[in-house]
Amino acid sequence: MKKNVHLQKAVFMILRPHIIFLYFAIGLVVNVNAQNETDNSIEMTSELIQPPYLKVGDTVAIVAPSGILKNREREVQQAVDLLNSWGLHTIVGKHVFSKSDHFAGTDDERCEDLQNAMDDPKISAIWCARGGYGTVRILEKLDYTKFKDNPKWVIGYSDITALHNQVHNEGFQSLHALMCVSLTKDLSEIEYSIETFKSALFGNPTDYTLESSNYNRTGEASGPLVGGNLTMLHTMLGSKESIDTSGKILFIEEIGEYKYHIDRMLQSMKRAGYFDNCNGLIVGGMSKMRKNTTLWGTSVEQLILDALADYDFPIAFGMPAGHEKKNLAMTFGKKVELKVSEDKTLFSFKN
Repeated sequence: MKKNVHLQKAVFMILRPHIIFLYFAIGLVVNVNAQNETDNSIEMTSELIQPPYLKVGDTVAIVAPSGILKNREREVQQAVDLLNSWGLHTIVGKHVFSKSDHFAGTDDERCEDLQNAMDDPKISAIWCARGGYGTVRILEKLDYTKFKDNPKWVIGYSDITALHNQVHNEGFQSLHALMCVSLTKDLSEIEYSIETFKSALFGNPTDYTLESSNYNRTGEASGPLVGGNLTMLHTMLGSKESIDTSGKILFIEEIGEYKYHIDRMLQSMKRAGYFDNCNGLIVGGMSKMRKNTTLWGTSVEQLILDALADYDFPIAFGMPAGHEKKNLAMTFGKKVELKVSEDKTLFSFKN
């Protein structure tokens, strides 16, 4: 018996260094894995920086990074008057009414106005006068160094989706809302859209209850809201401005496209993995759809459902945002909760 005890002690003394090493090695692996999980959690849950909400006395810059503003002076002045009525000051970019073929000035001129607004610490928001086409041409010219020191709200929709994408990937929230040319002579026609715009700008984003659609795919999801115009999201594929939709709620809208164009873009994005880890989809206006000589055969809603049939995330149709008069404001990069049931859709922003 004593011989066995001595033998056990001898074996333990021989193996002791190896046991201690193994113990610390296992602990190190566990700690590294735990740290990696923590780091991944931080990466997945970190929220975008929210620019300071506006208050009376702040300044808004109006710029035109896209299409030409021919005979649109009334709308821009109306935008200035609207902002002034909220107690805000306004600066209109030097080149807003410049003309260079299709665009509101040359690429350099449009970039100059936008860059000046981004760099100016006295400016609290940048309101894009119109969309059209052209923002993508100046993305590479923009410098976010000073913007990061004094972040501000970037506001617009349609072609401005390109800028929303870039702002998002730089780490900041932005505002999908009406633009200067969205203003009608009688503002009472778009009163609610203006109300949601002002509320979002001043720090009280509106929650929405949408009517049910027979095309809705029910379910619940949450995550930061991203997206914009479908053509622009498709255009960004493969670039550093393309958005990773993992864990996010995606919003899309479109105007003036053939249904087969919509399907082609969705199929292309699908093949690129755009929807693989998406948490949910909100579909806005699909406006002024063009008719092809060969009919598609289904509604655009069914087209979207068919294209995304491989995914199980909830899909809500009927968000009044996009190229219609009713264009409700949404804060991109802010966390939302989406609840799609058979009788209604609840879409709410979370602090």
